[in-house]
Amino acid sequence: MKIATYNVNGVNGRLPVLVRWLELAQPDIVCLQELKAPQEKFPESAIRDLGYDVIWQGQSRWNGVALLSRIGEIHETRRSLPGDPVDVQSRYIEAAVNGVLVAGLYLPNGNPRPGPKFDFKLRWFDRLHAHLASLVGLDAPVIVAGDFNVMPTDKDVYAPERWRDDALFAPEVKAAYHRLLDQGWTDAVRRLHPDDVIYTFWKYWRGAFERNAGLRIDHLLLNPAAAARLVAAEVDTRPRGWEKTSDHAPVWIEIREPKGMRRTPPLRRGNDGDRTVHSS
Repeated sequence: MKIATYNVNGVNGRLPVLVRWLELAQPDIVCLQELKAPQEKFPESAIRDLGYDVIWQGQSRWNGVALLSRIGEIHETRRSLPGDPVDVQSRYIEAAVNGVLVAGLYLPNGNPRPGPKFDFKLRWFDRLHAHLASLVGLDAPVIVAGDFNVMPTDKDVYAPERWRDDALFAPEVKAAYHRLLDQGWTDAVRRLHPDDVIYTFWKYWRGAFERNAGLRIDHLLLNPAAAARLVAAEVDTRPRGWEKTSDHAPVWIEIREPKGMRRTPPLRRGNDGDRTVHSS
């Protein structure tokens, strides 16, 4: 089972890139972030035409998260992170898919630091920590995937000395991330590539991608049940080199499928607009 996370940086403006990547990479489950589209403007038809079931939580101009599946219907379990009833930002979505619980998130950036945005980021991290404590011990595989807006260590950032004052690299933020690992979550990429230089984001200017001057801020965290099934974890840098692309690259993992899992044919949209089963 191949599960990916991808900050698309505008789902409608980058739709050709997203479609091209989905057709090329064929991930089974995908978490998308930064849709930057209101609920009614999400390109549902284009996604379903590729054989994916999809749920999403849009937001005009900013934020927005979605979950895609081509291995069975998505059963939504949560929309928005608990703990703050006045938080209306679209940053968290969670669902069960064919025996696996998947949570997609877009953690706040937090800049400028110090300030209210940084304080909100730390509170959001606290809420995430409290909620994930209820998921880490589940017998079923649980994957928490998305743009965490944190570089956990110096080896996750090009020229770390330039980022010491940034909210993505603040000591409090790195400590919050490591508290998740202490809770029992596994950083999938670092589990399989403990010492490699790996980035998932490159700024658009100064040839950052060509120089590989990047950051690793997109992560997949696995509970023990999922970590025991981990087979592969990689960054797919190909889309970052395409025209009119996101400044992030997709990150994907492969896990052995849970015992008893039954793959269902992907869902496609029929000529009348209804969902139909596609036989492959």
